[in-house]
Amino acid sequence: MAAGTITTANFDTVIKGSATPVLVDFWASWCGPCRALSPIVEEIADEMAGRLVVYKCNVEEEQELALRFHVMSIPTLILFKNGEPVHTMVGAAPKGKLAKELEANL
Repeated sequence: MAAGTITTANFDTVIKGSATPVLVDFWASWCGPCRALSPIVEEIADEMAGRLVVYKCNVEEEQELALRFHVMSIPTLILFKNGEPVHTMVGAAPKGKLAKELEANL
């Protein structure tokens, strides 16, 4: 299950303070593909627990973060390692494809 919500206020502490890679799911409540992707991201979070931590970022509430990471369309998933973005995935994708991309970048 998703570890929590990323906000502008806690972003640097959460991302830079994590020894484990962090996946941030940028989404919005009105976004159909985001709603379709959400349970897939939660399954991956459960399956990769201990190797990956997952947070969600509502782009409507956290526009500053969306701009900071150039999120132009949603859903966008950004994988961070050592506090830095290392891989970006845009759009809804099947679980197998997401898991494979994450594995390749962990």
